[in-house]
Amino acid sequence: MVTTTTTAAPPGAPPGTTRAGRRPALRRDARHAGVFLAPSLAGLALFTLFPTAMALGISLFDWPVFGQRSFLGIDNYTHLLHDPVFRRVVLNTVLFVVLYVPLNLVVSLGLALWIGPHIRGRQAFRVLFFIPVMTPMVANAMVWRLLFQPGGLIDSVLQSWFGISAPNFLGSSTWAMPAIVAMSVWQGFGYNFLVFSAAIDQVPQSQLESAQIDGAGVLQRFRYVTWPMITPSIFFATTLTLITSFQVFAQPFILTQGGPGVSTQTIVMYVYNQGWQFLSMGLASAAGWVLFVIIMGITAIQFVGQRKWVNYDV
Repeated sequence: MVTTTTTAAPPGAPPGTTRAGRRPALRRDARHAGVFLAPSLAGLALFTLFPTAMALGISLFDWPVFGQRSFLGIDNYTHLLHDPVFRRVVLNTVLFVVLYVPLNLVVSLGLALWIGPHIRGRQAFRVLFFIPVMTPMVANAMVWRLLFQPGGLIDSVLQSWFGISAPNFLGSSTWAMPAIVAMSVWQGFGYNFLVFSAAIDQVPQSQLESAQIDGAGVLQRFRYVTWPMITPSIFFATTLTLITSFQVFAQPFILTQGGPGVSTQTIVMYVYNQGWQFLSMGLASAAGWVLFVIIMGITAIQFVGQRKWVNYDV
């Protein structure tokens, strides 16, 4: 007597389908998925992975744009560690991040809370607050440069109303970085504002009303009802804002050119100057990789720390 063995179908398979019968279908689906993913994977490899690997390789060489290239090993990284200009540039970038990120989040969250579901004309406010994000960065920076310069709008208003002159915001090492931060907050808060506004709209009004009936005030309702429910959005916005703030370039480049001196020069500006002004691609690539490691480290800390304060179960 001949005995035939039938392999049971995996869970969820159509009735009468065996495991062996499912394998050709799975392979066919995998091939189809590969065809659809191929353009995106090719673009990722060509425009992201390959340049990243090349930058790592170039950072190990004395790589002038023109001339003989020589292998240096980690000498470029050693040079950066002992370069006082680069250390100042890193501190400038950290100072920008420390000032910009909290201000951006506070302004965007505060406006999102103010323009709640019961505010009339909230869609118009949303469009109005998002306009700076859609406006080209260069145009915004040029307008703010006209506002900050001596004889500009701020200086003229202070002289007309109070009889005092405004400080030379962009020409002072004390005021230049706060001026760049102010312009950056105005430019960038609209994106996080929309993220927070959408998250607040998802908070059940019934829970807020129940808390109000129980005697909870505005701050208590925000702390115990709204905040836990919007923490995933806050984590998302914080992570993206941190990453983009470490890559700040256009604002200081247009407003101050990194000055006075190097008081507002950032890491990305340092990379640009080394690569395209001094034509030292090896040193520029090394500085870029230092920035990459910093961003990856901060992001990893964010993801580890979010387990303690982000609530996904509410």
